[in-house]
Amino acid sequence: MRLTIYLAGEIHSAWREEIKQKAAALKLPIDFVGPMEDHDRSDSIGEEILGKQPNAIFRDAAASSFNNLRTEVLMQKSDLVIALFGEKYKQWNTAMDASAAITFGKPLILIRPESLHHPLKELSRKASATVESVDQAMKALAYIFD
Repeated sequence: MRLTIYLAGEIHSAWREEIKQKAAALKLPIDFVGPMEDHDRSDSIGEEILGKQPNAIFRDAAASSFNNLRTEVLMQKSDLVIALFGEKYKQWNTAMDASAAITFGKPLILIRPESLHHPLKELSRKASATVESVDQAMKALAYIFD
């Protein structure tokens, strides 16, 4: 059995690569998908498809439509979602993606440091599992295949 896992979370650090490398080292049969990690392309995709927009608000709205389409298709086809909340970046997209996973009925592993326990307490209670590190998430994934 192979699983497809959607990796939701900020796109500015290498946490996805860490998960992919650890899954490969454990020989877990997993395919990973996620948001567009090229930030400039994510911001400009609306204009790539629809053409020049009249201002920044319309540019953001156009890009958001296509980014939401991509996210929904890939998440709906996924077997499980991992959402990582870190300390450094604002996490609005991560919260939205984690909520979407719950709405779609997708199992959700929430990774969040202890320091974010309070602001994420409701979301954590809706997740299938909440952990504090990538290593703990990997142990949860490995357990699926035991």
